[in-house]
Amino acid sequence: MTDPLDPVSPSSSPLLVVVDGANVVGSRPDGWWRDRKGAAERLRDRLASEGLPGRTGPVEIVLVVEGAARGVTSVPGVRVESAPGSGDDRIVELTAENSGRSRLVVTADRELRRRVTALGAEVTGPRTVLN
Repeated sequence: MTDPLDPVSPSSSPLLVVVDGANVVGSRPDGWWRDRKGAAERLRDRLASEGLPGRTGPVEIVLVVEGAARGVTSVPGVRVESAPGSGDDRIVELTAENSGRSRLVVTADRELRRRVTALGAEVTGPRTVLN
């Protein structure tokens, strides 16, 4: 098995990192519920400035937001996808749409982890991008 933070990709595409915004933001009780959009923007900015810690190769980061966090805009280094419905469903769609490349989904959601690993993606928890 490859290391999800430094996989050997059969293609020349960078590692696709799909971040479950609601799950990652919700993993720390820091008052995020008072301003969900602001919390998602802070996560986006952190991802844009730090990338994926421990990863030296190129990555494409997609932050998926839902609900009250919809409307967060993309910035250089992080594409933001506002899920029209379930964020989990959009993450699964993105994972399936990119089946020809290495994919890493950042979430602690057990059911989402099951769904994306069934599609061949690697998974890691929120601490990967928060520590």
